Amino acid sequence: MNNQITPWWREAIIYQVYPRSFLDTNGDGVGDLPGITEKLDYIAELGADIVWISPFFTSPMKDFGYDISDYCDVDPLFGTLADFDALIAKAHSVGLKIMIDQVLSHTAEAHPWFVESRKSRDNPKADWYVWADPLPDGNPPNNWLSVFGGSSWQWDSRRKQYYLHNFLVSQPDMNFHHPEVQQAHLDNLRFWLARGVDGVRMDACNFHFHDPALRSNPVATNRDTATVTDVNPYGMQAHIYDKTRPENIAFLQKIRTLLNEFGAVAIGEVGADDALGVMADYTADGDKLHMAYSFNLLTSTFTAAYIRSQVEEFEARVKGGWASWSVGNHDAMRVMSRWGGGAPTPALAKLVLAMQCSLKGTPCLYQGDELALLEAEVPFELLQDPYGITFWPEFKGRDGCRTPMPWTTEAPHAGFTSGTPWLPVAPQHLANAAAGQESDPHSPLNFARRLIAWRRQQPQLTRGDIVFFDAPEPVLALQRDLAGHPSVLAMFNLGPAPITFTLEQAAGAVVLSGHGLPGSVDGTSVTLPAYGAWFGSIAA
Repeated sequence: MNNQITPWWREAIIYQVYPRSFLDTNGDGVGDLPGITEKLDYIAELGADIVWISPFFTSPMKDFGYDISDYCDVDPLFGTLADFDALIAKAHSVGLKIMIDQVLSHTAEAHPWFVESRKSRDNPKADWYVWADPLPDGNPPNNWLSVFGGSSWQWDSRRKQYYLHNFLVSQPDMNFHHPEVQQAHLDNLRFWLARGVDGVRMDACNFHFHDPALRSNPVATNRDTATVTDVNPYGMQAHIYDKTRPENIAFLQKIRTLLNEFGAVAIGEVGADDALGVMADYTADGDKLHMAYSFNLLTSTFTAAYIRSQVEEFEARVKGGWASWSVGNHDAMRVMSRWGGGAPTPALAKLVLAMQCSLKGTPCLYQGDELALLEAEVPFELLQDPYGITFWPEFKGRDGCRTPMPWTTEAPHAGFTSGTPWLPVAPQHLANAAAGQESDPHSPLNFARRLIAWRRQQPQLTRGDIVFFDAPEPVLALQRDLAGHPSVLAMFNLGPAPITFTLEQAAGAVVLSGHGLPGSVDGTSVTLPAYGAWFGSIAA
Protein backbone atom coordinates (compact mmCIF):
# COMPACT_ATOMS: atom_id res chain seq x y z
CA MET A 1 0.00 0.00 0.00
CA ASN A 2 1.34 3.44 -0.88
CA ASN A 3 0.64 5.55 2.18
CA GLN A 4 1.13 8.79 0.27
CA ILE A 5 -1.81 7.89 -1.99
CA THR A 6 -4.05 6.17 0.56
CA PRO A 7 -3.55 7.74 4.00
CA TRP A 8 -5.69 5.19 5.86
CA TRP A 9 -3.88 6.08 9.06
CA ARG A 10 -5.56 9.49 9.09
CA GLU A 11 -8.91 7.79 9.70
CA ALA A 12 -7.58 5.31 12.26
CA ILE A 13 -7.80 5.00 16.03
CA ILE A 14 -4.57 4.06 17.86
CA TYR A 15 -4.76 2.07 21.09
CA GLN A 16 -1.65 2.00 23.27
CA VAL A 17 -0.81 -1.16 25.17
CA TYR A 18 1.70 -0.96 28.02
CA PRO A 19 2.61 -4.65 27.99
CA ARG A 20 3.84 -4.93 31.59
CA SER A 21 0.35 -4.04 32.81
CA PHE A 22 -2.03 -5.43 30.20
CA LEU A 23 -2.41 -9.17 30.91
CA ASP A 24 -0.06 -11.71 32.47
CA THR A 25 -0.50 -15.30 31.24
CA ASN A 26 2.35 -17.09 33.03
CA GLY A 27 1.86 -15.90 36.59
CA ASP A 28 5.10 -13.97 37.02
CA GLY A 29 3.23 -10.74 37.74
CA VAL A 30 4.28 -8.98 34.53
CA GLY A 31 2.13 -8.73 31.42
CA ASP A 32 3.37 -10.48 28.30
CA LEU A 33 2.91 -10.86 24.56
CA PRO A 34 0.56 -13.86 24.82
CA GLY A 35 -1.57 -11.69 27.12
CA ILE A 36 -1.84 -9.03 24.43
CA THR A 37 -2.72 -11.67 21.85
CA GLU A 38 -5.47 -12.99 24.13
CA LYS A 39 -7.05 -9.52 24.35
CA LEU A 40 -6.79 -8.44 20.71
CA ASP A 41 -10.46 -9.26 20.22
CA TYR A 42 -11.25 -6.81 23.04
CA ILE A 43 -9.24 -4.08 21.31
CA ALA A 44 -10.84 -4.84 17.93
CA GLU A 45 -14.31 -4.71 19.48
CA LEU A 46 -13.49 -1.32 20.96
CA GLY A 47 -13.03 -0.10 17.39
CA ALA A 48 -9.31 0.57 17.33
CA ASP A 49 -7.34 0.09 14.12
CA ILE A 50 -3.72 0.24 15.29
CA VAL A 51 -2.27 -1.33 18.44
CA TRP A 52 0.82 0.51 19.64
CA ILE A 53 2.84 -1.78 21.92
CA SER A 54 5.35 -0.17 24.25
CA PRO A 55 8.83 -1.77 24.28
CA PHE A 56 9.10 -5.53 24.76
CA PHE A 57 12.70 -5.90 23.57
CA THR A 58 15.59 -7.37 25.54
CA SER A 59 16.36 -4.95 28.35
CA PRO A 60 17.78 -4.70 31.89
CA MET A 61 14.45 -2.92 32.63
CA LYS A 62 15.95 0.00 34.51
CA ASP A 63 13.45 2.15 32.58
CA PHE A 64 11.06 -0.74 31.94
CA GLY A 65 11.98 -1.48 28.35
CA TYR A 66 12.92 2.01 27.20
CA ASP A 67 16.52 0.95 27.81
CA ILE A 68 17.17 -1.65 25.11
CA SER A 69 20.08 -4.08 25.06
CA ASP A 70 19.00 -6.01 21.93
CA TYR A 71 16.81 -4.35 19.32
CA CYS A 72 16.06 -7.60 17.49
CA ASP A 73 14.79 -9.91 20.20
CA VAL A 74 11.98 -10.20 22.74
CA ASP A 75 12.87 -10.00 26.41
CA PRO A 76 12.08 -13.36 28.08
CA LEU A 77 9.92 -11.42 30.53
CA PHE A 78 7.46 -10.83 27.68
CA GLY A 79 7.87 -14.05 25.70
CA THR A 80 9.65 -15.05 22.51
CA LEU A 81 9.89 -14.07 18.87
CA ALA A 82 7.45 -16.90 18.17
CA ASP A 83 5.00 -15.25 20.56
CA PHE A 84 5.40 -12.00 18.68
CA ASP A 85 4.81 -13.71 15.34
CA ALA A 86 1.64 -15.25 16.77
CA LEU A 87 0.54 -11.81 17.96
CA ILE A 88 1.05 -10.34 14.50
CA ALA A 89 -0.90 -13.19 12.88
CA LYS A 90 -3.80 -12.85 15.32
CA ALA A 91 -3.91 -9.07 14.96
CA HIS A 92 -4.04 -9.21 11.20
CA SER A 93 -6.75 -11.88 11.34
CA VAL A 94 -9.05 -9.54 13.28
CA GLY A 95 -8.25 -6.47 11.20
CA LEU A 96 -5.76 -4.81 13.53
CA LYS A 97 -2.37 -3.35 12.63
CA ILE A 98 0.59 -3.55 14.99
CA MET A 99 2.81 -0.57 15.78
CA ILE A 100 5.95 -1.10 17.88
CA ASP A 101 8.00 1.36 19.87
CA GLN A 102 11.39 2.28 18.49
CA VAL A 103 13.73 3.80 21.09
CA LEU A 104 16.64 4.94 18.96
CA SER A 105 18.16 7.94 20.71
CA HIS A 106 19.73 5.87 23.47
CA THR A 107 20.39 2.27 24.48
CA ALA A 108 20.87 0.45 27.73
CA GLU A 109 24.40 0.62 29.11
CA ALA A 110 24.28 -3.19 28.86
CA HIS A 111 23.93 -3.06 25.07
CA PRO A 112 26.96 -4.72 23.42
CA TRP A 113 27.47 -1.56 21.38
CA PHE A 114 28.03 0.53 24.50
CA VAL A 115 30.02 -2.18 26.25
CA GLU A 116 32.47 -2.03 23.35
CA SER A 117 32.34 1.74 22.97
CA ARG A 118 33.36 2.43 26.55
CA LYS A 119 36.36 0.05 26.44
CA SER A 120 38.64 2.50 24.64
CA ARG A 121 38.79 5.55 22.42
CA ASP A 122 39.92 3.65 19.33
CA ASN A 123 37.69 0.56 19.05
CA PRO A 124 35.26 0.11 16.11
CA LYS A 125 32.34 1.51 18.14
CA ALA A 126 34.29 4.16 20.02
CA ASP A 127 32.32 6.95 18.32
CA TRP A 128 28.91 5.28 18.31
CA TYR A 129 28.00 7.18 21.49
CA VAL A 130 28.41 10.80 22.52
CA TRP A 131 31.68 11.11 24.42
CA ALA A 132 33.42 14.31 25.55
CA ASP A 133 36.52 15.32 27.45
CA PRO A 134 36.09 17.16 30.75
CA LEU A 135 36.70 20.86 31.10
CA PRO A 136 40.10 21.81 32.57
CA ASP A 137 38.53 21.88 36.04
CA GLY A 138 37.10 18.38 35.60
CA ASN A 139 33.51 19.47 35.12
CA PRO A 140 31.28 18.20 32.27
CA PRO A 141 31.76 19.88 28.87
CA ASN A 142 28.61 21.99 29.10
CA ASN A 143 25.43 22.69 31.07
CA TRP A 144 23.09 20.15 29.46
CA LEU A 145 20.58 18.60 31.83
CA SER A 146 18.90 15.20 31.98
CA VAL A 147 15.12 14.96 31.70
CA PHE A 148 15.25 12.80 34.82
CA GLY A 149 17.22 15.34 36.85
CA GLY A 150 20.80 16.59 37.18
CA SER A 151 23.54 16.80 34.58
CA SER A 152 23.13 14.78 31.40
CA TRP A 153 26.83 13.90 31.52
CA GLN A 154 28.25 10.89 33.36
CA TRP A 155 31.95 10.34 34.02
CA ASP A 156 33.37 7.04 32.79
CA SER A 157 36.66 5.96 34.31
CA ARG A 158 37.47 3.52 31.50
CA ARG A 159 37.75 6.17 28.79
CA LYS A 160 38.35 9.05 31.20
CA GLN A 161 35.60 10.93 29.43
CA TYR A 162 32.00 11.90 29.98
CA TYR A 163 29.15 10.27 28.06
CA LEU A 164 25.82 11.90 27.32
CA HIS A 165 22.55 10.58 28.76
CA ASN A 166 19.43 12.65 28.17
CA PHE A 167 17.48 10.33 30.44
CA LEU A 168 18.80 7.84 33.04
CA VAL A 169 22.54 7.45 33.64
CA SER A 170 22.04 3.88 32.42
CA GLN A 171 20.72 5.14 29.05
CA PRO A 172 23.75 6.46 27.10
CA ASP A 173 22.91 8.52 24.02
CA MET A 174 23.97 7.35 20.60
CA ASN A 175 25.95 9.52 18.19
CA PHE A 176 23.70 9.92 15.16
CA HIS A 177 26.34 11.96 13.38
CA HIS A 178 28.04 8.61 12.78
CA PRO A 179 26.58 7.03 9.59
CA GLU A 180 27.04 3.52 10.96
CA VAL A 181 24.73 4.34 13.87
CA GLN A 182 22.00 5.45 11.48
CA GLN A 183 22.43 2.34 9.36
CA ALA A 184 22.36 0.04 12.37
CA HIS A 185 18.99 1.44 13.39
CA LEU A 186 17.62 1.19 9.87
CA ASP A 187 18.71 -2.45 9.79
CA ASN A 188 17.02 -3.16 13.12
CA LEU A 189 13.85 -1.48 11.93
CA ARG A 190 13.89 -3.57 8.75
CA PHE A 191 14.07 -6.70 10.92
CA TRP A 192 10.67 -5.95 12.45
CA LEU A 193 9.04 -4.64 9.29
CA ALA A 194 9.97 -7.90 7.59
CA ARG A 195 8.16 -9.76 10.39
CA GLY A 196 4.94 -7.98 9.51
CA VAL A 197 4.98 -4.88 11.70
CA ASP A 198 2.67 -2.22 10.27
CA GLY A 199 4.09 0.86 11.95
CA VAL A 200 6.50 2.34 14.47
CA ARG A 201 6.15 4.82 17.25
CA MET A 202 9.36 6.85 17.47
CA ASP A 203 10.19 7.47 21.11
CA ALA A 204 11.85 10.81 21.89
CA CYS A 205 12.26 11.28 18.16
CA ASN A 206 13.76 14.77 18.41
CA PHE A 207 16.60 13.60 20.69
CA HIS A 208 18.56 11.76 17.99
CA PHE A 209 21.13 14.46 17.23
CA HIS A 210 23.18 16.81 19.38
CA ASP A 211 25.28 19.88 18.63
CA PRO A 212 28.78 18.57 17.73
CA ALA A 213 30.33 21.73 19.15
CA LEU A 214 28.70 20.94 22.52
CA ARG A 215 27.56 24.51 23.07
CA SER A 216 25.76 25.16 26.35
CA ASN A 217 22.03 25.81 26.30
CA PRO A 218 20.85 29.34 27.11
CA VAL A 219 18.41 30.16 29.87
CA ALA A 220 14.81 29.49 28.86
CA THR A 221 12.76 32.57 28.09
CA ASN A 222 9.61 30.55 28.69
CA ARG A 223 9.99 27.71 31.14
CA ASP A 224 9.01 24.36 29.62
CA THR A 225 6.39 22.78 31.87
CA ALA A 226 4.73 20.64 29.22
CA THR A 227 7.25 17.81 29.38
CA VAL A 228 8.59 18.05 32.92
CA THR A 229 7.38 19.08 36.36
CA ASP A 230 8.21 22.29 38.18
CA VAL A 231 10.41 20.36 40.61
CA ASN A 232 12.83 19.56 37.79
CA PRO A 233 15.34 22.19 36.61
CA TYR A 234 15.27 20.72 33.07
CA GLY A 235 12.67 23.29 32.06
CA MET A 236 14.95 26.17 33.01
CA GLN A 237 16.96 25.77 29.80
CA ALA A 238 16.10 26.46 26.17
CA HIS A 239 17.01 23.11 24.67
CA ILE A 240 18.45 24.25 21.36
CA TYR A 241 21.74 22.36 21.38
CA ASP A 242 21.00 19.03 23.06
CA LYS A 243 17.99 18.05 20.92
CA THR A 244 15.76 19.03 17.98
CA ARG A 245 18.77 19.56 15.76
CA PRO A 246 18.30 20.24 12.01
CA GLU A 247 20.25 17.12 11.00
CA ASN A 248 17.37 15.00 12.29
CA ILE A 249 15.22 15.89 9.29
CA ALA A 250 17.41 13.95 6.87
CA PHE A 251 17.44 10.91 9.16
CA LEU A 252 13.65 10.90 9.43
CA GLN A 253 13.53 11.00 5.64
CA LYS A 254 15.65 7.83 5.55
CA ILE A 255 13.22 6.16 7.93
CA ARG A 256 10.27 7.22 5.78
CA THR A 257 11.90 5.73 2.67
CA LEU A 258 12.25 2.42 4.49
CA LEU A 259 8.69 2.54 5.81
CA ASN A 260 7.32 3.25 2.35
CA GLU A 261 9.03 0.10 1.12
CA PHE A 262 6.81 -1.90 3.50
CA GLY A 263 3.72 0.31 3.44
CA ALA A 264 4.22 1.03 7.15
CA VAL A 265 3.50 4.20 9.13
CA ALA A 266 5.34 6.17 11.81
CA ILE A 267 4.21 8.38 14.65
CA GLY A 268 6.73 10.47 16.54
CA GLU A 269 6.77 11.53 20.18
CA VAL A 270 7.90 15.15 20.41
CA GLY A 271 8.96 16.65 23.70
CA ALA A 272 10.31 20.10 22.85
CA ASP A 273 10.23 23.73 23.88
CA ASP A 274 8.26 24.41 20.69
CA ALA A 275 6.52 21.05 20.36
CA LEU A 276 3.87 22.18 17.87
CA GLY A 277 6.49 23.64 15.55
CA VAL A 278 8.54 20.45 15.67
CA MET A 279 5.42 18.38 15.03
CA ALA A 280 4.73 20.50 11.97
CA ASP A 281 8.32 20.21 10.71
CA TYR A 282 8.50 16.46 11.25
CA THR A 283 5.22 15.70 9.44
CA ALA A 284 5.53 18.19 6.59
CA ASP A 285 5.76 17.33 2.89
CA GLY A 286 4.95 13.61 3.15
CA ASP A 287 8.58 12.50 3.39
CA LYS A 288 9.20 12.19 7.14
CA LEU A 289 6.85 11.02 9.89
CA HIS A 290 3.23 10.32 9.03
CA MET A 291 2.02 11.68 12.38
CA ALA A 292 3.42 13.27 15.51
CA TYR A 293 2.15 14.00 18.98
CA SER A 294 3.40 16.12 21.83
CA PHE A 295 2.80 16.40 25.55
CA ASN A 296 0.71 19.52 24.98
CA LEU A 297 -2.61 17.80 25.78
CA LEU A 298 -1.04 15.70 28.54
CA THR A 299 -0.88 18.65 30.92
CA SER A 300 -3.30 19.61 33.69
CA THR A 301 -4.73 22.52 31.68
CA PHE A 302 -8.27 21.64 30.61
CA THR A 303 -9.90 24.68 29.08
CA ALA A 304 -11.54 25.22 25.74
CA ALA A 305 -9.18 28.10 24.98
CA TYR A 306 -6.09 25.96 25.58
CA ILE A 307 -7.23 22.99 23.51
CA ARG A 308 -8.31 25.32 20.71
CA SER A 309 -4.97 27.12 20.76
CA GLN A 310 -3.02 23.87 20.44
CA VAL A 311 -4.95 22.67 17.42
CA GLU A 312 -5.11 26.06 15.73
CA GLU A 313 -1.39 26.68 16.16
CA PHE A 314 -0.53 23.30 14.73
CA GLU A 315 -2.86 23.81 11.77
CA ALA A 316 -1.38 27.26 11.13
CA ARG A 317 2.17 25.93 11.07
CA VAL A 318 1.78 22.52 9.46
CA LYS A 319 2.55 22.00 5.76
CA GLY A 320 0.46 19.02 4.78
CA GLY A 321 1.35 17.13 7.96
CA TRP A 322 -0.85 15.38 10.46
CA ALA A 323 -1.23 15.36 14.23
CA SER A 324 -2.14 12.59 16.62
CA TRP A 325 -3.91 14.05 19.62
CA SER A 326 -3.26 12.08 22.78
CA VAL A 327 -4.75 12.91 26.18
CA GLY A 328 -3.26 9.95 28.03
CA ASN A 329 -0.26 7.63 27.91
CA HIS A 330 2.20 5.75 30.11
CA ASP A 331 4.08 8.94 31.02
CA ALA A 332 1.18 11.13 32.19
CA MET A 333 -1.27 11.11 35.08
CA ARG A 334 -4.54 9.44 34.06
CA VAL A 335 -6.72 11.93 32.24
CA MET A 336 -9.70 11.32 34.54
CA SER A 337 -7.67 12.54 37.53
CA ARG A 338 -5.67 15.15 35.62
CA TRP A 339 -8.71 16.87 34.12
CA GLY A 340 -11.43 15.71 36.49
CA GLY A 341 -10.22 17.15 39.78
CA GLY A 342 -11.23 15.58 43.06
CA ALA A 343 -14.40 13.77 42.02
CA PRO A 344 -14.44 12.96 38.30
CA THR A 345 -17.52 11.23 36.92
CA PRO A 346 -17.91 8.70 34.08
CA ALA A 347 -19.54 11.52 32.09
CA LEU A 348 -16.13 13.23 31.92
CA ALA A 349 -14.55 10.15 30.33
CA LYS A 350 -17.28 10.09 27.67
CA LEU A 351 -16.96 13.81 26.97
CA VAL A 352 -13.15 13.67 26.68
CA LEU A 353 -13.27 10.77 24.23
CA ALA A 354 -15.88 12.48 22.07
CA MET A 355 -13.85 15.69 22.04
CA GLN A 356 -10.61 13.86 21.26
CA CYS A 357 -12.27 11.97 18.40
CA SER A 358 -13.58 15.22 16.93
CA LEU A 359 -10.27 17.05 16.62
CA LYS A 360 -8.47 16.98 13.28
CA GLY A 361 -5.91 14.22 13.69
CA THR A 362 -5.57 10.57 14.61
CA PRO A 363 -6.72 9.86 18.17
CA CYS A 364 -4.35 7.83 20.34
CA LEU A 365 -6.06 6.13 23.29
CA TYR A 366 -4.26 4.74 26.33
CA GLN A 367 -5.21 1.40 27.80
CA GLY A 368 -7.75 1.76 30.58
CA ASP A 369 -8.99 5.20 29.60
CA GLU A 370 -11.93 3.48 27.90
CA LEU A 371 -12.77 2.18 31.39
CA ALA A 372 -12.54 5.69 32.93
CA LEU A 373 -9.71 4.66 35.26
CA LEU A 374 -8.44 7.15 37.80
CA GLU A 375 -4.79 7.69 38.66
CA ALA A 376 -3.75 5.01 41.14
CA GLU A 377 -2.08 5.82 44.44
CA VAL A 378 1.10 3.76 44.79
CA PRO A 379 2.87 3.95 48.17
CA PHE A 380 6.53 4.89 48.13
CA GLU A 381 7.68 1.44 49.19
CA LEU A 382 6.01 -0.09 46.11
CA LEU A 383 7.18 2.50 43.58
CA GLN A 384 9.01 1.13 40.54
CA ASP A 385 9.56 4.25 38.41
CA PRO A 386 13.05 5.73 38.92
CA TYR A 387 11.70 9.13 37.90
CA GLY A 388 9.20 9.12 40.75
CA ILE A 389 11.66 7.71 43.28
CA THR A 390 14.05 10.58 42.48
CA PHE A 391 11.50 13.37 42.85
CA TRP A 392 9.25 11.93 45.57
CA PRO A 393 7.13 13.28 47.22
CA GLU A 394 6.59 16.44 45.14
CA PHE A 395 6.37 14.30 41.99
CA LYS A 396 5.29 10.70 42.38
CA GLY A 397 6.38 9.48 38.98
CA ARG A 398 4.52 7.51 36.38
CA ASP A 399 3.52 4.37 38.26
CA GLY A 400 0.03 5.71 38.98
CA CYS A 401 -0.94 5.44 35.32
CA ARG A 402 0.85 2.13 34.79
CA THR A 403 -0.94 -0.12 37.26
CA PRO A 404 -2.48 -3.34 35.88
CA MET A 405 -5.63 -3.38 33.77
CA PRO A 406 -8.70 -4.47 35.76
CA TRP A 407 -10.37 -7.20 33.71
CA THR A 408 -12.74 -8.80 36.21
CA THR A 409 -13.68 -8.88 39.88
CA GLU A 410 -14.09 -12.67 39.72
CA ALA A 411 -10.36 -13.42 39.96
CA PRO A 412 -7.45 -12.25 42.12
CA HIS A 413 -5.70 -9.03 41.11
CA ALA A 414 -8.63 -8.09 38.84
CA GLY A 415 -7.80 -10.99 36.52
CA PHE A 416 -4.47 -9.46 35.53
CA THR A 417 -2.25 -12.18 36.99
CA SER A 418 -2.36 -15.32 39.09
CA GLY A 419 0.85 -14.21 40.78
CA THR A 420 1.95 -11.03 42.52
CA PRO A 421 1.59 -8.04 40.16
CA TRP A 422 4.66 -5.90 39.53
CA LEU A 423 2.56 -2.90 40.59
CA PRO A 424 -0.49 -3.29 42.82
CA VAL A 425 -3.95 -3.31 41.28
CA ALA A 426 -5.67 -0.14 42.46
CA PRO A 427 -8.63 -1.10 44.70
CA GLN A 428 -10.75 1.69 43.24
CA HIS A 429 -10.23 0.23 39.76
CA LEU A 430 -12.23 -2.89 40.60
CA ALA A 431 -15.50 -1.02 40.15
CA ASN A 432 -14.34 -0.17 36.61
CA ALA A 433 -13.39 -3.71 35.59
CA ALA A 434 -14.03 -4.48 31.94
CA ALA A 435 -16.23 -7.50 32.64
CA GLY A 436 -18.57 -5.44 34.79
CA GLN A 437 -18.83 -2.72 32.16
CA GLU A 438 -19.68 -5.24 29.45
CA SER A 439 -23.17 -5.78 30.90
CA ASP A 440 -23.90 -2.09 31.48
CA PRO A 441 -25.10 -0.39 28.28
CA HIS A 442 -24.33 3.02 29.78
CA SER A 443 -20.77 2.20 30.88
CA PRO A 444 -17.78 4.17 29.61
CA LEU A 445 -16.58 1.05 27.77
CA ASN A 446 -19.81 0.54 25.85
CA PHE A 447 -20.02 4.27 25.19
CA ALA A 448 -16.51 4.20 23.71
CA ARG A 449 -17.47 1.34 21.41
CA ARG A 450 -20.57 3.15 20.17
CA LEU A 451 -18.83 6.53 19.81
CA ILE A 452 -15.93 5.10 17.81
CA ALA A 453 -18.33 3.17 15.55
CA TRP A 454 -20.44 6.31 15.09
CA ARG A 455 -17.35 8.37 14.22
CA ARG A 456 -16.57 5.98 11.38
CA GLN A 457 -19.85 6.97 9.77
CA GLN A 458 -18.92 10.66 9.81
CA PRO A 459 -16.12 11.16 7.25
CA GLN A 460 -16.05 14.84 8.17
CA LEU A 461 -14.71 13.86 11.61
CA THR A 462 -11.99 11.62 10.20
CA ARG A 463 -10.84 13.60 7.17
CA GLY A 464 -12.35 17.07 7.28
CA ASP A 465 -10.76 20.46 7.89
CA ILE A 466 -11.36 22.13 11.23
CA VAL A 467 -12.39 25.61 12.34
CA PHE A 468 -13.26 26.84 15.83
CA PHE A 469 -15.93 29.32 16.94
CA ASP A 470 -15.96 31.67 19.90
CA ALA A 471 -18.02 30.31 22.78
CA PRO A 472 -18.00 30.96 26.52
CA GLU A 473 -15.71 28.86 28.68
CA PRO A 474 -15.81 25.98 29.25
CA VAL A 475 -17.37 25.29 25.82
CA LEU A 476 -15.27 24.12 22.90
CA ALA A 477 -17.12 24.77 19.64
CA LEU A 478 -15.78 23.54 16.31
CA GLN A 479 -16.79 22.62 12.79
CA ARG A 480 -15.40 19.92 10.50
CA ASP A 481 -15.72 20.47 6.75
CA LEU A 482 -15.22 17.94 3.96
CA ALA A 483 -15.94 18.61 0.30
CA GLY A 484 -19.08 16.86 -0.86
CA HIS A 485 -20.48 16.43 2.64
CA PRO A 486 -22.50 18.63 5.01
CA SER A 487 -20.43 20.34 7.67
CA VAL A 488 -20.48 18.87 11.18
CA LEU A 489 -20.85 21.31 14.06
CA ALA A 490 -19.72 20.03 17.45
CA MET A 491 -19.93 21.69 20.86
CA PHE A 492 -18.48 20.29 24.08
CA ASN A 493 -19.09 21.43 27.65
CA LEU A 494 -15.79 20.75 29.40
CA GLY A 495 -17.21 21.76 32.77
CA PRO A 496 -19.13 20.04 35.62
CA ALA A 497 -22.09 22.48 35.49
CA PRO A 498 -24.80 22.94 32.83
CA ILE A 499 -24.49 25.91 30.49
CA THR A 500 -26.75 27.73 28.04
CA PHE A 501 -25.31 30.14 25.49
CA THR A 502 -25.88 31.57 22.03
CA LEU A 503 -23.95 30.44 18.96
CA GLU A 504 -24.97 32.00 15.65
CA GLN A 505 -23.39 29.15 13.67
CA ALA A 506 -25.95 26.75 15.18
CA ALA A 507 -28.79 28.35 13.23
CA GLY A 508 -30.19 25.82 10.78
CA ALA A 509 -28.10 22.93 12.06
CA VAL A 510 -29.84 19.56 12.12
CA VAL A 511 -29.06 17.34 15.09
CA LEU A 512 -26.82 14.34 14.51
CA SER A 513 -27.79 11.51 16.82
CA GLY A 514 -26.14 8.23 17.72
CA HIS A 515 -23.15 9.53 19.67
CA GLY A 516 -24.83 9.18 23.05
CA LEU A 517 -24.05 12.56 24.63
CA PRO A 518 -26.83 14.86 25.90
CA GLY A 519 -27.32 18.41 24.62
CA SER A 520 -29.86 20.47 22.72
CA VAL A 521 -30.11 23.38 20.30
CA ASP A 522 -33.09 25.68 19.73
CA GLY A 523 -32.27 28.07 16.93
CA THR A 524 -29.09 29.70 18.10
CA SER A 525 -29.62 28.84 21.76
CA VAL A 526 -27.46 25.93 22.90
CA THR A 527 -27.93 24.05 26.16
CA LEU A 528 -25.33 21.57 27.28
CA PRO A 529 -25.54 19.65 30.56
CA ALA A 530 -22.45 18.96 32.63
CA TYR A 531 -19.92 17.26 30.36
CA GLY A 532 -22.51 17.26 27.59
CA ALA A 533 -22.06 17.72 23.86
CA TRP A 534 -24.08 18.37 20.75
CA PHE A 535 -23.37 17.39 17.15
CA GLY A 536 -25.25 18.86 14.22
CA SER A 537 -25.18 18.76 10.43
CA ILE A 538 -25.07 21.95 8.39
CA ALA A 539 -25.93 21.78 4.70
CA ALA A 540 -23.17 22.91 2.38
